[in-house]
Amino acid sequence: MTGTQVAAPTQASSPAAPAEAWIEPVATALLVLADGTVLEGRGFGAVAEAAGEVCFNTAMTGYEEILTDPSYAGQIVTFTFPHIGNVGVNDEDIETVNMAASSGVRGVVVHADVTDPANYRASRHFDAWLQARGIPGVAGIDTRALTALIRDKGMPNAVIAHAPDGVFDVEALKRRAQALPSMAGLDLVPPVTSAQRFDWDETVWQWQAGYGRQGAPGRRVVAIDYGVKRNILRLLANAGCAVTVVPATTSAAAILALQPDGVFLSNGPGDPAATGEYAVPVIRELLDRKVPVFGICLGHQMLGLAIGATTAKMKQGHHGANHPVKDLTTGKVEIVSMNHGFAVDRASLPAEAVETHVSLFDGSNCGLALRDRPAFSVQHHPEASPGPRDSHYLFDRFVTMMDAQRAGKAA
Repeated sequence: MTGTQVAAPTQASSPAAPAEAWIEPVATALLVLADGTVLEGRGFGAVAEAAGEVCFNTAMTGYEEILTDPSYAGQIVTFTFPHIGNVGVNDEDIETVNMAASSGVRGVVVHADVTDPANYRASRHFDAWLQARGIPGVAGIDTRALTALIRDKGMPNAVIAHAPDGVFDVEALKRRAQALPSMAGLDLVPPVTSAQRFDWDETVWQWQAGYGRQGAPGRRVVAIDYGVKRNILRLLANAGCAVTVVPATTSAAAILALQPDGVFLSNGPGDPAATGEYAVPVIRELLDRKVPVFGICLGHQMLGLAIGATTAKMKQGHHGANHPVKDLTTGKVEIVSMNHGFAVDRASLPAEAVETHVSLFDGSNCGLALRDRPAFSVQHHPEASPGPRDSHYLFDRFVTMMDAQRAGKAA
């Protein structure tokens, strides 16, 4: 729906009007796109106004993980699955390392109204959780139509606004949406990276046992935090790695001083070329020292930039938990979780790089490995487990690489 003003409720006035006249519902939330389109709906979550890039996510589960994934910083997430919030939320499924920190998600758009939670693990209502985290939401949107718009025209900038009284300055919201900068060129890592170095020893969740603690790790891994997810760190710990997480701007000298067996490059938000201004020189020095390197998502793009490849903004990005990706080294097709709006240009990969994974949706690059140095990366999220564990082998591949490098040095 388009328009410039949301009207107050009115009652029909005629001699034939019934005792209980029809009351026109009032929109209590708006999604205002940069092209002037105004979508009206019912507000929930935080009573607030926020701006960002609108993307759609096709996952049918995992909305809490999605909304706490730092890679979504600066974005408004539209869910194509209509029933979001119906299983509530809990503290175990949060993906930000700092449980109290905001993930950076600006807003949430859904089709159906949020219901009371119907799951034994729920500890809180989705609406109350969004309020506590300062995330506004709008329900009652035709998310299929919005998804088709994004598919055809790309991810638009927008403002999401929730006001229980239904009073909005629509023209001001349009101006704010139109003035938003493109995601291209934005470094969004600083707000979501860790403020200081810390160690991690929590392992993966087990049925009726919860999360465990690492016993006797055999390798030391330094994880560069561009917006890392908790479950990535858990899988590294589960693979026998003592993990030390460092801020995104940590120098190569400081990383090497920790004497790592390997370095992990994490996921994160924004334009990789912008983050690469300070991240790429560090990664290049690590590669020159032949330190084993493993990257995921933004970390994959950072590795690509470090070896001379280029990245480009995608029209609609890949966001969902049902993406088929082929591992060209094994011929295996995996069902994976994706969350990225930029991609490594496969045509720009240098001769020393081998393309290891490719998207079967659009043929875009989803993985690379180096011929002359111990380094590899993937664009998808192997820790998110939609397959459910199709891609967990990548953590074992990293461990094998570190062990081989260490054995070579000892020989």
